[in-house]
Parts: sequence; C-alpha cells; structure tokens
Amino acid sequence: MTSAHNASSIAVSPPSERGPWRSSAMSFRAVSSLGRWGRERVEGLGQTGHSLLDTISAVRDVRTWWPQVSPQAMSLGVRSLPIAAYMAAFTGIVLSLLASYSFTGAVPDYFVGTLVEKTITMELAPVLTGLALAGRVGANIAAELGTMRVTEQIDALETLSYDPHAYLVVPRVVAGTIMFPVIVGIAMFVGIAAGWICSTWLLDLTSADFTKGIRLFFKTFDVQYGLVKAASFGTVITWIGCMDGMKARGGAQGVGAAATAAVVHSAVTILVLDALFATFWLLGHEP
Repeated sequence: MTSAHNASSIAVSPPSERGPWRSSAMSFRAVSSLGRWGRERVEGLGQTGHSLLDTISAVRDVRTWWPQVSPQAMSLGVRSLPIAAYMAAFTGIVLSLLASYSFTGAVPDYFVGTLVEKTITMELAPVLTGLALAGRVGANIAAELGTMRVTEQIDALETLSYDPHAYLVVPRVVAGTIMFPVIVGIAMFVGIAAGWICSTWLLDLTSADFTKGIRLFFKTFDVQYGLVKAASFGTVITWIGCMDGMKARGGAQGVGAAATAAVVHSAVTILVLDALFATFWLLGHEP
C-alpha cells in the first residue's frame, strides 16, 4: 500500500506545477489559431488579386469571350427582369403610401411624387435590385462554375489551351455590366409608375400633382447616379460569383458553400459601394 501510494504521488504532479504548462499551451494554441486565420486572409487577398489580374488580362482575348456575351446577357439579364419589376412595383406602392402618411398635411401633396422619384431612381431601384440579383445571378454563377471546377471541366479547358477567365469569367462580367443598368432602368420606370397608380387610386392625389412633384425636382443626375451604381453592382456581382465558383472544392458541399459565399460577398460589396458612391460622388455633387 505504501509503495503504491508513493508511486501515485510521483506520477501525478501537483496543480501548482501543471498550471504554468497548461497556460503556456493554451496561449500557444490561441496564437497559432490567430496566425492561421491571418495567413488564410492574406492568401485569400492574394488569390483575389491574382484572379483580378487574370480577368483583366483575359479581356484582350476578344475572339474567345465575345461569342459568349449574348447568351450570358439573356441568362443573367433578360431572365432577371420579372423579379426586378416585381420588387420595384411594390417598392413604389409602399413609398407613396409612406410619404402620404409621413407628410400628414404639413407638406404639399405633390411632394409624394418627388419622394417616390428620388428614392427609387437614386437608391432603392439599384440597391434592392442588386441585392436580389446577388441571390439569383451570383449564386447561379457560383454554382455553375463550382460544378465545372469539382467535375474538372475547367481543368479540361486548360488542357485544351482555353483560358478559363476568357471563356467563363469575362463574358459573364461584361454581360452583367451591360444588362444591370438596363434592368435597373426598367425597375425605375416600373417603380415610379406603381407609385403614381397607387397615389391616384388610394391617396386621392391627381396625376397633375404627382407629375408636378417629379418635374419640379427632377434632374438627369438622378438617373445617371442610379445607372452608374447599377453597372458597378453588375460588375462586382458577376465577378464575385465567378471567383467563388472557380475556387470551389469538395464536391456538392463545396459547390453549395461557394454559392452561399457568392451571395454574402456580393451583398456586402454592394452596400459598401453604395456608401462609397454617396460619400465621394453624391456628397460632392452640386445640387
């Protein structure tokens, strides 16, 4: 019994001796995890920059990407019109009702038309449409290219001496940049028309008053501002979808993760760009 007790006392160190070693191990793991996270972020930035340079370089290969632009414009742009028009219509209705409720007789009724036109053309049409198409277009591109990546179709293109960026990325980015302003322009028209119909039917506002509010404060800059934002959103949504899709790994699970990442990254980028446009362009524009 005595020998067993002595052996156990020798095998087990006192808590006072284990404490510093345990604390050091935990600190090492924390520092290691932080370093791994930082390395992954830096590697991600490097891959993004490399992919951006490859995309810009692939623009020169017009013979490869130009025939693909028209089908991509149909897929990414024309087929996205219904959802954009649907969102714009109900946005215009809600804005007109909200404006009437907020003014409460203290502001002339024709300001309903002003509010609807300004908010839809400059902000809600491009941003809401961009966020919706980030889900439809961005996820679709990421899933499509992610499937091609995990099934080694992109590797086959490289084997056949095709540049994947020229054949897959550039036509989608060009189509998105061209078609998004078209979609947003139609959304602007639909949203204002829906606000006008709602104002005349539900708010007892005459068409003359509604159009008066639009004409008094309308500027071509309003439309220009919204369309330029739409073009930039189309560029980043399609490019991010392509990049996340081409980085997919691990079969169906990797494809799903790429589609989710494309939507999240696109939505965050749209909101950041929207703030930058307002800060550096809208704020410095003379009214």
